This record gives sequence, structure tokens and C-alpha cells, in this order.
Amino acid sequence: MLASIQRFFQEMLAEDAGGGREAPSLELAAAALLCEVMRADYEVRPEELATLRGLLRDHLAVSADALDELMTLAQEEVDSAVDHYQFVSLVKQHYAYDRRCELVRMMWSLALADGEQHPLEEHRIRQLADLLHVSHGDFIRAKLQVQEANGAAGGE
Repeated sequence: MLASIQRFFQEMLAEDAGGGREAPSLELAAAALLCEVMRADYEVRPEELATLRGLLRDHLAVSADALDELMTLAQEEVDSAVDHYQFVSLVKQHYAYDRRCELVRMMWSLALADGEQHPLEEHRIRQLADLLHVSHGDFIRAKLQVQEANGAAGGE
């Protein structure tokens, strides 16, 4: 399965990423971690899918078709994974601290996309932030930034 995912990204992102070898699996790992948050409350809502799409579109420079494929592959990976260690270790190894903080901010955006703060989603983000070695202060800062942005946009 991982070989087919890598092959897909090598074909789809070759012209955008300049042929970087680890970026495809790395981007899939980041997308998979976002999917982990999205499904933490056992309900995937349309708002969450739309937010995931937007986050991945902003995070990657890929076509709409490639984005759809990435979302599908990430969800399949999360569904078939025994745990999320493989995703966390890849992101932790290749993302600088500020990028890991940005990923945690993206997790909060996804968790709050439906207008609810579900305890299971918060728990999953806290878990992943700890595994990514993101400090508690930066975990809280990311949450507050997203809440403030949602409030400014007419959310809670």
C-alpha cells in the first residue's frame, strides 16, 4: 500500500516538488494525522471534510484531483493503521518545530470546523502534540489562535 502511495505522489508532485524523495510520504503522514483528529469523535461531518480539503490545499500545491486522492489515501491509511506511530515519527523526523506547531494548529482548525469542541478530538490533538514534541504552551497557543480566528469569522 505504501509503495502505491509513494508512486502516486512521485507522479503527481514531481513537477511541483522538484522531485523530492521523502515529501510524498511525509505529506501523506501529515494528512493522515489530520484524519486521525477528524475521526476522533467517531463522526466525520461535511464541515470537517471541507476544512481538511482547505488545509491540505493550502499546505500542498497540488491539483484538485491530487487533493481528492490524497484525502482518500490518508483516510485509508488511518483506517488500516494499527497505530499512528509511523505517521508521527515521519513528521517528527522531517518537520522543524515551527512546522509541527503549524500542524497542531491545523488539527485544531479541523477539530473546531463543526463549531463544537469535542473532548475526544481535544484528547487526540493533545496526544499527537505530545508525540510530536510540541510544548503544552504551543498546544494551547494553537488552540486559542484557531478559536480567535473562528470568533472573528463569526464562529463561537
